[in-house]
Amino acid sequence: MSDKTYPMLIDGRTVLAEKSFKVVNPSNGRVIGQVPEANPASIQQSLEAAARGFKAWSQTSPAERKTIILHYADLLEKDSERIIALLRAETGKPQDNAEYDFGMLTTCLRFFVEEYERLDQPVLHDPDGRFLHYMQRQPLGVAVGLLAWNFPLLNIGYKLGPVLASGCSAIIKPSSLTPLASLEAAYLAQEAGVPAGVINVITSTDHGVTKALLQSEVPSIVTMIGSTQAGREVMGSSCSSIKHFSVELGGNAPVVVYPDARVPDAANKTVDLKFVNTGQVCVSPNRCFVHESVYDEFVQCAKERAAGVQMGPMITDKARQSALDLVESAIADGAEIVCGGKAVDGEGYFMEPTILRNVTTSMAVASEEIFGPVLPVIAYTDRDDEIALANDTQYGLAAYVFTTNLAKGLRAARDIQAGSVCVNEPHYSVQLPHGGLKQSGVGKDCSRYSLEEYLTLKRVSILIED
Repeated sequence: MSDKTYPMLIDGRTVLAEKSFKVVNPSNGRVIGQVPEANPASIQQSLEAAARGFKAWSQTSPAERKTIILHYADLLEKDSERIIALLRAETGKPQDNAEYDFGMLTTCLRFFVEEYERLDQPVLHDPDGRFLHYMQRQPLGVAVGLLAWNFPLLNIGYKLGPVLASGCSAIIKPSSLTPLASLEAAYLAQEAGVPAGVINVITSTDHGVTKALLQSEVPSIVTMIGSTQAGREVMGSSCSSIKHFSVELGGNAPVVVYPDARVPDAANKTVDLKFVNTGQVCVSPNRCFVHESVYDEFVQCAKERAAGVQMGPMITDKARQSALDLVESAIADGAEIVCGGKAVDGEGYFMEPTILRNVTTSMAVASEEIFGPVLPVIAYTDRDDEIALANDTQYGLAAYVFTTNLAKGLRAARDIQAGSVCVNEPHYSVQLPHGGLKQSGVGKDCSRYSLEEYLTLKRVSILIED
């Protein structure tokens, strides 16, 4: 597998380049394939192809688009075993996590094509009765999608689902760490009947080269999933012309556990979400605020739950070292290790599931996005404002609250500054909007609100009475 080259997809054709770069399996550090290093010529080709693809796809009837998209989802599922195996090789994911990642791609394709049919075109009131006014939804144009490595196929589904359903075209750049499954998924679009140029996938490690995508006047919308710093750079580079943005960025999700909470349940659900995908999830619990009266019970329950956790590797050795450095810094500042705290011996970039107690809000582990398997647990008292503690961050992507008091849960959901607040159980679905406040991004993934990001509203007025 290590000798295989996975070409880019541009204008319905597979495209190589003079240079290439290697993709590594984080479970063992071995090379599993290589992909082309995009150059200025291939970037320009992708822009021209996407513009042509948009013209063809936007003029295709919604009924025909639906037939093609559903066929595409069927073809992906027929080839799921091979694509999932490749996904596991480039990410190190356990089988169940990889199956979920893949399944979200086909789920998104099917959901958005059905959701498109449910969109309305409102008729507007005319006070004089002389005009018929209505709103017409039309595809926005070419989308540039820059995607993260943690859920490669879910992320491409979040973007391709609404792009294809709305009649737009796309230039997708998957993470250079995990491009292989995304490329294989894109190749099947041609077999499904998606016109050339509608889906283009480029690969690169050179931000200077791909910057040309952002500075071009061809794209109408730039969408991405990544860090807040990367989001700032992408948005800054894109402002050479007027564009729409839909960007999901960093998070520092708080958990608030009230004294009346069902503590074992709160601990179990927090641990389960924290260590899924080895903590490499944007909505992962990062700061766990537990009332002092139930603090010890919560920590003990969390420790017991973590003992049964099975995780894959972190994506790179650098990412693992960053998480270990946060643990070391917290210990130096007075935190205590409840469990874990070390790298796992042997090949690959594995780390133990880690829980820290006696953490304070001044520690780096409580203020930075960890993006690793580390759960800091912070005690709060009746004198503290737990909502203010939860909001004391530049991020606002997700938050979690555990309480048996409905009024407390409703107040917390109202006052916590986050794009989503889950009370008593984390819950995510393609039917529910996902996006952040503050420095966690703008726009939405999932739900009809995401589909509307790729559509423009045109007002039409027709004189019906002189």
